[in-house]
Amino acid sequence: MAESGTKRTSLRGVQRLIAAIALASACSIPFAADWKPERAVEIVAMSGPGGANDVIARTLQRVMQQKKLVDAPMTVVSKVGAGGVLAWSYLNQHAGDGGYISVSPINLLIEHILGASPLTYTDVTPIAQLFNEYVAFVVKADSPLKSGRDVVARLKADPGAVSFAIAAALGGSNHIATMVALKSAGVDVKKLKFVVFNSGVQSLTNVMGGHVDVAAVPVSGAAPLVAAGRLRVIAVSSPQRLTGGFAQVPTWKEQGADSVFSSLRGVIGPKAMTAAQIAYWENVLARVVESDDWKKEIETNYWDNQFLTSEPTRKLLKTQYDEYKSVLVDVGLAR
Repeated sequence: MAESGTKRTSLRGVQRLIAAIALASACSIPFAADWKPERAVEIVAMSGPGGANDVIARTLQRVMQQKKLVDAPMTVVSKVGAGGVLAWSYLNQHAGDGGYISVSPINLLIEHILGASPLTYTDVTPIAQLFNEYVAFVVKADSPLKSGRDVVARLKADPGAVSFAIAAALGGSNHIATMVALKSAGVDVKKLKFVVFNSGVQSLTNVMGGHVDVAAVPVSGAAPLVAAGRLRVIAVSSPQRLTGGFAQVPTWKEQGADSVFSSLRGVIGPKAMTAAQIAYWENVLARVVESDDWKKEIETNYWDNQFLTSEPTRKLLKTQYDEYKSVLVDVGLAR
């Protein structure tokens, strides 16, 4: 992911760690819990409607309701702002209440590393990790930028010559994926031009409208518009080419940028959740990821299924926090 061989080896070690602890995690899922929600459950999303975080939250809601995995009614509540801080602060207003859960992006780690958030994974309750997600770099269908190499060549001549749309804040996964890829290709990333939007949908809309040159968004968010021919993908942050509609899209590595970037997506709860509350949600989410509906979503959205329960998730987040801090210092975004 980073420029140096040491950083790349270290971050790829995170992926090996996921695989190593996934089996142990799967064997420790509880079969029952002594607690269950007695009133409406809120799934807190940090992005607006249509944003990646919101889509994941609504997918979880739909699968849980269709499979009748949760007896209580469920709603998705959007708390947009400050790169996720508003969502996590709202979550922690309900400390110890298992009726509130949230989809956890890497912003929970990165915003704290950057000093933009007082909250990180140690201030909430990690419940589970669900899957791994990669970033797509897209342009409008008739853009003169035909590849990642074209972008790099233009930026080497003038680091401000290409504008990038990202959501939902500087320091988020889309921003970091862009910085790491272009830095590894030899671009002066400190001079890049970024435009921040509240959601990936807004990023894509502004690229299609010609207001921004390139959007960095989760692959799943770009897929429908790519399939419709309204956008074109010039690079993906995965270690190898993806399948389906992205099978012909080269990775950054294929285009001379020795960079791989992925974002783990999971579920967190407020601080001070009880063991029984954690066990309840572990059990529910384990059943979600085993359902055919969820597996279909994994395939449709180009997600990489990686389920872990609470304690392995906590350990993984600690490892990932340390790795991302090292990378952010390396690209000059943190000290």
